[in-house]
Amino acid sequence: MSGMFGHATSGTVTLPRAIRRYFDVALYLLVLTGFGTLASTGSLDLPTVAAVSLVLFVRGYLLAKQREAVMPAKWTTYLTLGYVVFYLVDYTFISGSFIGATVHLVLFGMLVRLFSLQKDRDHYTLAILAFLMVLAAAVLTVDSIFLVSFAFFLLIAIATFMLMEMRHAIGSPMVPAKEAPGTETYRRMGFSLAAMAPIVLVGVLVGGAAIFFVLPRVSSRFLSSYATSNDLQIGFSDRVQLGSIGQIQQSNSVVMRIKIDDDKSGAYDLKWRGVSLSLFDGRSWSNPFEKTVAFRAPAGKFVIGRNRALEAGATGRHIRYRVMMEPIGTDVFFVAPEINSLEGAYRIIAIDAGGALFNRDAEHPVTVYEAESEIGTPSADQLRRVDPVVPSNVAMAYLQLPALDIRIPKLAQQLTASQNNSYDKAVAIERYLRTSFGYTLQLPRTVPRDPLANFLFERKQGHCEYFASAMAVMLRTINVPSRVVTGFRTTEFNDLTGNYVVRASSAHAWVEAYFPGSGWVSFDPTPAGGTPANTSWNRFLLYVDAASSFWREWVVNYDATHQRALGRDAVRGSLAVFEDAQNWAAREYRHLLASARRMRRQVSHSPARWVLGGMILVALLVITARGKRIWDAVAARLLLRNPDKDPQEAAALWYRHMTRLMAKRGWKKSPFDTPLVFLNQIENRELRVKVESFTSAYESARFGESAHDATLLPKLYGEIEEELRSNRKPSKTAK
Repeated sequence: MSGMFGHATSGTVTLPRAIRRYFDVALYLLVLTGFGTLASTGSLDLPTVAAVSLVLFVRGYLLAKQREAVMPAKWTTYLTLGYVVFYLVDYTFISGSFIGATVHLVLFGMLVRLFSLQKDRDHYTLAILAFLMVLAAAVLTVDSIFLVSFAFFLLIAIATFMLMEMRHAIGSPMVPAKEAPGTETYRRMGFSLAAMAPIVLVGVLVGGAAIFFVLPRVSSRFLSSYATSNDLQIGFSDRVQLGSIGQIQQSNSVVMRIKIDDDKSGAYDLKWRGVSLSLFDGRSWSNPFEKTVAFRAPAGKFVIGRNRALEAGATGRHIRYRVMMEPIGTDVFFVAPEINSLEGAYRIIAIDAGGALFNRDAEHPVTVYEAESEIGTPSADQLRRVDPVVPSNVAMAYLQLPALDIRIPKLAQQLTASQNNSYDKAVAIERYLRTSFGYTLQLPRTVPRDPLANFLFERKQGHCEYFASAMAVMLRTINVPSRVVTGFRTTEFNDLTGNYVVRASSAHAWVEAYFPGSGWVSFDPTPAGGTPANTSWNRFLLYVDAASSFWREWVVNYDATHQRALGRDAVRGSLAVFEDAQNWAAREYRHLLASARRMRRQVSHSPARWVLGGMILVALLVITARGKRIWDAVAARLLLRNPDKDPQEAAALWYRHMTRLMAKRGWKKSPFDTPLVFLNQIENRELRVKVESFTSAYESARFGESAHDATLLPKLYGEIEEELRSNRKPSKTAK
């Protein structure tokens, strides 16, 4: 690197150099945190993550060794011009999207700027690039892990900009400052900054939270239109190739959460309908029907319709539910059959002949919506009695078949030969597929020329698409209209939030068969999968999901509706607290009044006992209040009797007693007088001699810790006391 970078080693530590050192480290951590936040989304390709991580490691190594690496300006220019051409190639051929190519551009600019820091604007640019990486992470994911990453990024950012301002100020000082010797001062300065940053961070988060929850909210994910397509978009579009659902099922990421009103225990086992497909070409299913705009009532509710099967006499059950979608990039609304109405912040919703609902409001991606459905199917007896004549429009759309392997219709005839109605024929085919074939998510390495025949007669295992396709095709060969429906099934219920958690691994395909007079009825020929064990780890994952659900509900999807609900709940909660406080005060007042009345009656019946009890209580209170003083007095008296236990403390006590005794006789010692000054103020010769002896013993015990002299103090005090009694009136009072 010697040809490309210039190096400088560290010398004597000075205040400007120490601040620059701390600033370089903080700026590096800011960039590292920004990239870590972006990489944690899982949206970056492995080569990009590996390349950027390697360069960041090199930069960190140079910082640890206190070496500066500065790229020459001409290299920066050449690399920048070269990347302009690469950006176009990246956007067109490699990433294929604006977001992906722009993220690569930001990362390239960050790496180049890391090794070309010369002016203040370079540092500002690098900080802005770090922020852009966090912004890109916010666009690419809405997982709750982003909150932790962003909080740490904000902490580093505060420290970085504080050091940036200090560095700028030191660069042009107005008053020269004296350098402190050594490096300890600079370490303390660094620790002070580290302690100050969390305080500022807490203030920022508290203020930001207040602004977030108070300011009016409008929709918007303005960058969502640039999001790349994914497996979910492909698997729930108007054309689905065999194998697409299997690719979706490889992922365990959360797709949506569903909350059904009055459902606290996960009592429903429902399929969430997405798209129905009617046209089969042997390798893929498609939907050729045009979409029409759904009717929107004045209140904003889209009226979809009612299930003809229920209108024909089936017993249905009404449910209302709320769906919270993750940003998976699809415009399909997943609903429970049969949907009656849908509500949400969407201006236009389209519906096709197969009952699929599509969002046509580009400004409001599918996130949160509420719907009402009637779940239920006609009885088996009713379906056995239906008219076998199929309407021409239904037959034209749902009996179409491509060129098939001759074995497929023959198998369908064999399975249904003993049945005399369409319903029992459908049940026979469903039972055969569920019991005679295996379920696997392992996709074939190469797509066979006839995937359906390969599944039925050779491989004999597959995932839901193959089972649903096989049943739909065999039903059509025996003149039963059918179609394949793609969506999700519910397999996981979180009792902490009351939500059904739907993951990509729960993507599913099933069959709907048409029965004249009763409508479309669902069949599921796919064998049931194993139920996951209820382990402590799974329970922990439910808590993680509850946190993510809260994050999605109250942060990502927080809007004016949530504000109104939050305000309404706050008002109700405040009123409830106020009422509870009033009720508590009233109850306590009644209890106090009743207690006072009982006490008055008891006192009037036995006054002597209450007076004695009151005196004992007062004595206990006095002892408790003056307990320390009483204890100190007892301890002092014991020490006066045994001065050898603590000569210093005993000497101080005896000297205090002596000065008080002298003060009573007129010789007062000022707090500012030394023992010698006080002694010289006594003009009575005999008394002064005795006080002098006492003072000598006091000083020896007090400052020399002489136990022997301490034991002499009581006797010497007695001699002073005797002398004072024999001289009631001193010849002269010392002041």
